Amino acid sequence: MKKTNTLILAGSVAAFVAGMSFAQDSKNQGYLVDTYGNNIVTSPNTGLCWRTRDWTPERAVASCDPVATQAEAPAPKVAATAPPPSKSVKPPAPAFAPAKMAPQAINFSADTLFAFDKSVLKPEGMAALDGFVNQLSGVQFQSIFVTGHTDRFGGDDYNQKLSERRANAVKDYLVSRNVEASRVKAEGKGETQPVTRPGECVGPQSIKVIACLQPDRRVHIEVTGAKPLTTSP
Repeated sequence: MKKTNTLILAGSVAAFVAGMSFAQDSKNQGYLVDTYGNNIVTSPNTGLCWRTRDWTPERAVASCDPVATQAEAPAPKVAATAPPPSKSVKPPAPAFAPAKMAPQAINFSADTLFAFDKSVLKPEGMAALDGFVNQLSGVQFQSIFVTGHTDRFGGDDYNQKLSERRANAVKDYLVSRNVEASRVKAEGKGETQPVTRPGECVGPQSIKVIACLQPDRRVHIEVTGAKPLTTSP
């Protein structure tokens, strides 16, 4: 009985294959087609196409072998882009600092340099003069004039001498900071050249009036002939 069934199955396969054509369509080479060569034959059980010995991945048809078709699909060509032309990097231009000039004239508040009615430099006064000396570095100049001024409180003679002492205290400090002594001249003007206008700070001596007269208490420094220091290359 078993032998009989085997013979029947073999005969059925033979009959099924006999109804197929091995003629290959030029478009679908690699698969079995029907007798007329128009349609690719598929298995009645799996629905898959029948491949022949001539089948290769290059001949795969999407409806029969979608995976093979995707795997063998040529990768899209990416247009090669030429690298941008290299730009020569120029070294940064050397930074030339502009020629430093000393201030032509500057006023220091006497309240910054000295205690009220005193002629001894305070630490903050020395620091302010240090900044001025730093500005003189690298500058040629002919002379420096230091002029002391006071407010109107006190006698004329007293204020004149106080202004002179303050001007000389500033001169001595500049010389101690390596400013050539022969180029520094000091004088006092007392209360003769006030900055405040007449009638602006009226009244007897008081905290309010003293504060109002603060601009009159000053040390004026003027630099003449200042120009950048030139050196031979």
